[in-house]
Amino acid sequence: MATEGEPTDAIKVLHLLLLAFTWGMQVWVSFIGGFALVKQVSLHTFGLVQSKLFPIYFYCLLGSNFTSLAVYAVYHPRELLDWHEGVQMLMFFVALITAGLNAQWFGPAATEVMFQMRAVEEEHGLGNQVGLGSQREDYAKLKEQDPKYRAYRKTFGRYHGLSSLCNLIGFLCITTNLVYTALKLSTI
Repeated sequence: MATEGEPTDAIKVLHLLLLAFTWGMQVWVSFIGGFALVKQVSLHTFGLVQSKLFPIYFYCLLGSNFTSLAVYAVYHPRELLDWHEGVQMLMFFVALITAGLNAQWFGPAATEVMFQMRAVEEEHGLGNQVGLGSQREDYAKLKEQDPKYRAYRKTFGRYHGLSSLCNLIGFLCITTNLVYTALKLSTI
């Protein structure tokens, strides 16, 4: 490991706990929690839960990614980095940027449009059923008949897609860093 000073055991534990916290939070929110919830509550309740949960999630990611990058950077000065450490530093930075984009832009924009879509859906008696199954055709008909709703859906899809892409990229970066750290525990 390229360092000017050796990190203390407490710093090593903090670094590893932050990576584990970030990874676990991303797995739960991205792959488990939403799938479990969408089958249990109405579409509008699901959207409301996400509108409250995601800002906290994105800012927790932002804080933990910033701290992980800072800890790593302190003990891996740029002048002493080898190629692998440079890639790892870049992944911490990319994870930080993607969390920041979600916290500051994509998440709030998707939430705003989701509430606009919700208002139109409520006018047409949609959104209070659990899952989409029985009213899928009604949503398609609304999208076809209402240009404002169609525009909201398109905008929501764009922001939601970009947010999901950023989340996935950040998850892959943290996963790679966690694997690298596990394989090189002595070099934390």
